[in-house]
Amino acid sequence: MKLLRYGPKGQEKPGLLDAAGKVRDLSNVLTDITAETLSPEGLAALRALDIESLPIVAAPGRLGVPFAGLGKFLAVGLNYSDHAAEAGLAAPAEPVLFTKWDNCLNGPNDPVVLPKDSVKGDWEVELGFVIGTTARYVPLDKALDYVAGYCIVNDVSEREYQIERGGTWDKGKGFDTFGPVGPWLVTTDEIRDPQQLGMWLDVNGVRRQTGHTSTMIFNVAYLVHYMSQFATLKPGDLITTGTPPGVGMGQKPPVYLKAGDVMRLGIEGLGEQEQHVYAYDTRWLD
Repeated sequence: MKLLRYGPKGQEKPGLLDAAGKVRDLSNVLTDITAETLSPEGLAALRALDIESLPIVAAPGRLGVPFAGLGKFLAVGLNYSDHAAEAGLAAPAEPVLFTKWDNCLNGPNDPVVLPKDSVKGDWEVELGFVIGTTARYVPLDKALDYVAGYCIVNDVSEREYQIERGGTWDKGKGFDTFGPVGPWLVTTDEIRDPQQLGMWLDVNGVRRQTGHTSTMIFNVAYLVHYMSQFATLKPGDLITTGTPPGVGMGQKPPVYLKAGDVMRLGIEGLGEQEQHVYAYDTRWLD
């Protein structure tokens, strides 16, 4: 299934994308797509529905983050060896973990707003996955059983804040709008192997990133296993898994985001996103 939420910000309705690419309304079935929906029992109930009997949404308009009630928004850095190389860093021996704050959550096509005085805004197409079952000390061979589904994340970053302002990476990762998610959450029955997905990102029509999830240093199963040693992962937690080479910081010379830029990105089987970039202005944030 491809689960989604559509409508104005703060007023999203639950839906799904059917096999013909039409949005079907789930409002008569669910009040929203929540962590409970993403549990094995919740997803089984949705799979039992007669999809053809659900109302078609002729003009869904804006798409929001495809599930509500985010728990933790965790991220993995330097998880593609060629991206680590372009950053001038050694491939890590263990996953590099950081946090994106929930205020950065954004619909897949919502505006991306640069912070005040930003000079090093950057893009990162990433595979995200959402936890569906509480996970702690998960065995590696069972790890994918804890995943509800997969989605695209653009891990928008401000490199000066991330690298040059001291402390951890988090301050360059969590600004408002820096976490576009969607357009939908694709359940695991449609993505049998998350390590076999092509991915790409364009800026202003120029291909900047081309990658494949098979080149991750630490795959999705290992990340679930590893991260569950340090924190209890709960339904509704979102983990984004790192980016392939081609980020702005890695261009020669570096190329950074500016107002007026347009990012388009996609991952095989998970859809596409498009974001227009704006200078700081609260009208794009409220």
